Amino acid sequence: MSTTTPDIAVGGPALPQERRLVTSIPGPRSQELLSRKAEAVAAGVGHTAPISAVAAGGGVVVDADGNSLIDLGSGIAVTTVGNAHPKVVEAVQAQVAAFTHTCFMVSPYESYVAVAEALNRLTPGDHAKKSALFNSGAEAVENAVKIARKHTGRQAVVAFDHGYHGRTNLTMALTAKSMPYKSGFGPFAPEVYRAPLSYPYRDGLAGAEAAQRAISQIEKQIGADNLAAVVIEPIQGEGGFIVPADGFLPALVDWCRANGVVFIADEVQTGFGRTGAMFASEHFGIVPDLITTAKGIAAGLPLAAVTGRAEIMDASHAGGLGGTYGGNPIACAAALAAIEAFENDGLVERAREIGALLTERFTALQSADARIGDVRGLGAMIAVEFVDPATGAPDAALTGAVAKAAIAQGVIVLTCGTYGNVIRFLPPLAIDDALLSEGIDVVADALAAA
Repeated sequence: MSTTTPDIAVGGPALPQERRLVTSIPGPRSQELLSRKAEAVAAGVGHTAPISAVAAGGGVVVDADGNSLIDLGSGIAVTTVGNAHPKVVEAVQAQVAAFTHTCFMVSPYESYVAVAEALNRLTPGDHAKKSALFNSGAEAVENAVKIARKHTGRQAVVAFDHGYHGRTNLTMALTAKSMPYKSGFGPFAPEVYRAPLSYPYRDGLAGAEAAQRAISQIEKQIGADNLAAVVIEPIQGEGGFIVPADGFLPALVDWCRANGVVFIADEVQTGFGRTGAMFASEHFGIVPDLITTAKGIAAGLPLAAVTGRAEIMDASHAGGLGGTYGGNPIACAAALAAIEAFENDGLVERAREIGALLTERFTALQSADARIGDVRGLGAMIAVEFVDPATGAPDAALTGAVAKAAIAQGVIVLTCGTYGNVIRFLPPLAIDDALLSEGIDVVADALAAA
């Protein structure tokens, strides 16, 4: 375990940047909270790490028992700038002291407009754009579909295999994976269809081939004249950090443009520096018509957005978009501070460095361990897919065992994938190399022992 306590270069309170275990995990105070949770919180609300968090910053989360865990999850890609980033804390405190809420639809305020202006400037493309703010990624996706339907006058929407878009009724319909997201919660919203994704590790298709397969299915089963929008994550999140083959996304965009279909990029998990670009769409040379964002946008406060071509965003009638808390002033203050950090603190470049370190380490492990079927991702969004070395079949049991063992040794990791056989690495960009390397060591030891 690390015994050094370096200053945190970007973000977070001055917590020692070390993995420290003073009790087993969960310790007695965490166990007490988990017992209370079991009594008070609905059983459907699960948890990954059995701890009671009391502080976090840089690359660590500290629990009530004094254990310090290495954070390789960032609250599912949310605390990208680092937990309790000083600029975010200062901005939030100032806003709380000024006012906490008016509802932007009742009494507008400057910070909402400033966030919209920043999103219009930062998202891909130099066309005229407008934005609308919401509370969560699912809400943003649902509103993007509303906007696309209003603009086109069409109803059908296409999502893709392995996609995840949220837990509301419409976004459950868009989401591909049944358990735990959809099972028993239907019926789902109609006029939602699914097309095959480019999954290079498993389908072996070039991007153009995979795109033609998807487009052919869309044309035959739905028809372009009936289709309002295509919704896709440029890199799948919950689906397993699947990076499509080169040419797949541009071919879809070209087809959408030719057929008057709105192309919606769901960048809820991939946005805001996570992939080593401000938005993952930039890696593929695509300009979405609409882009949805959330998670990393406000460094832990609930905020989401739809940003897109002004003529599409303006299709809705007045009052058709909004919500009581959408664009809350405290969340907007946090977002403006986080965006400033992304632009001025070298965090996008840091994401690339983190990605290179993760990829190098796990590719080296893969060469010696056939249970690692694939190492993939961009920037600080890297996944390892575990398989049966004899058949290549997904190995969810091994994946779960490795993740559980890593957490027990003080490293927070998250699993994902349609088959449950992927560990995803989403460290905060404030983590230092020594702590990140130690976290990888713990995961590697857990794999060796499994």
